[in-house]
Amino acid sequence: MKDIIFDDFQNCVNEYLIRHKSVLDILTKLQESEARVNRAVAKSVTNCGCIKVNAEKQCMPCDEDSISDLNNCLKNHLNGKLCENCREVIERELGNNIFYLSSLCNLLDLNLYDIFLKEYDRMQTLGKYDLR
Repeated sequence: MKDIIFDDFQNCVNEYLIRHKSVLDILTKLQESEARVNRAVAKSVTNCGCIKVNAEKQCMPCDEDSISDLNNCLKNHLNGKLCENCREVIERELGNNIFYLSSLCNLLDLNLYDIFLKEYDRMQTLGKYDLR
């Protein structure tokens, strides 16, 4: 069922993408949409203030600590929670980003769901040792 949703979405993107068919257009629109996601998150901090960034040097576990200790040690530097307005804006920008990612997949004859599954399998296989 989930693959049908991915495929339907990817087919819909293929049908509705009219103006930006060139690989150069798609790549630049994808990059622009990524910048808009970044900007929306930054505006949540600077304009709204619903979230705050409190960044500092990440602590690194000792050599004798296990890799699973990294989860307890490394922080995301975010405080607070997105307000409803910021959440809507970021979701819209992420949706736009997924649209252009799907467009690139279509152009290169790649299936987004297959990519998703391969990445999921890689994560399941490597687990925490993938170290991303």
